Amino acid sequence: MKRNPVIPFILIMVFGIVLVFVMSFKGLGDMKEVASEKGEGNGSEKTEVAASNPEDIYKQTCVACHGDQYQGVVGPTLKGVGSKYSKEQLVEIVTKGKGNMPAGLVTPDKAGAMADWLKTIK
Repeated sequence: MKRNPVIPFILIMVFGIVLVFVMSFKGLGDMKEVASEKGEGNGSEKTEVAASNPEDIYKQTCVACHGDQYQGVVGPTLKGVGSKYSKEQLVEIVTKGKGNMPAGLVTPDKAGAMADWLKTIK
């Protein structure tokens, strides 16, 4: 007697669908807990960076939008930004944000060092 070779695939598909539903309900159950951890989800919290040098700050907070080679992905390219903006303007941008860039990614005490570092990117 021959077995149907499609049955294992159907069982895997059913298991996958059940797993998706279980994980969805688990996420719905954790939604209130996650929202309370983030200040009720109001989006007003600031991101603190523990890194001390500008390159580490960039890797933690900026690389996703500006790219690993400063080429720009979602955000603009950072190549030549030092000749486009003054140090004071760069400090304001990295602390207060600009356009879609959120404020608070770099703390004010590290903003000067970050601006100096941005001026060296070519």
